[in-house]
Amino acid sequence: MSSDLRTSSLDPVQINGWRWQPFLDTAVEALASMQPKPYPVPEQFLQKTGETGSKAKPTPVTTATWACSTEKLRQVRSACVEAGAAASVLNFVINPSCQFDLPFFGADLVTLPNGHLLALDLQPVDKGDVQHTQPVWDRLMPIFERWRDELPGGGPIPEEAEPYFSPAFLWTRLPLGREGDELIDRVVNQAFRDYLSLYLKLVEEAEPVEQARSTQLLAGQKRYTSYRAEKDPARGMLTRFYGSEWTEAYIHDVLFDL
Repeated sequence: MSSDLRTSSLDPVQINGWRWQPFLDTAVEALASMQPKPYPVPEQFLQKTGETGSKAKPTPVTTATWACSTEKLRQVRSACVEAGAAASVLNFVINPSCQFDLPFFGADLVTLPNGHLLALDLQPVDKGDVQHTQPVWDRLMPIFERWRDELPGGGPIPEEAEPYFSPAFLWTRLPLGREGDELIDRVVNQAFRDYLSLYLKLVEEAEPVEQARSTQLLAGQKRYTSYRAEKDPARGMLTRFYGSEWTEAYIHDVLFDL
């Protein structure tokens, strides 16, 4: 990671016209009681501007990063992209400290020219570890079951990805326009709040673990972040906007820096 580190403000990112601003605002407000501290981010990744589209009709692009940490959360960060009709994205991930037996929180809210791709989950550090997963899933599944019938399914996920998602992975594809907007405002917004609320309750209740358990959790976290960095679906989009060098550094040094 670059030595030229700056800390982003604890105030949420503000991007004109960004579709997902209310979701980030909700998350930042929910975290406030945990006394977050700014998380160091290399200056070149705090905000980046560019253009996409044709030379005759270029579309401005803005990518901004917001990040913080707390006593129990190693890194909370959002990657925010606004590119008009080309893309509008919020990728919001909470990475717990390995001193606490907690899953990851993940939200991917993506608008592309052909529709919205939306995903929420509390993602396991080790899906095969019942001690780690079952107490979470017992409380998460009722929330999932409450909202899944309100949304169309997003389709199957790759087999290689299955170890990194819970049975309560809420994943949908919605059309652009009034129908999709209504479902986002009525269902996705509340589901986001419910998933995040449960996660923050788990954080509040979490107690420090023994060193051996912490080492085991850290190994699982590294597997997760390595997989996410390798398979990041935003890689192609960001490379088109900013080039490969900036994109690879952003993915490895900021988004999945463990």
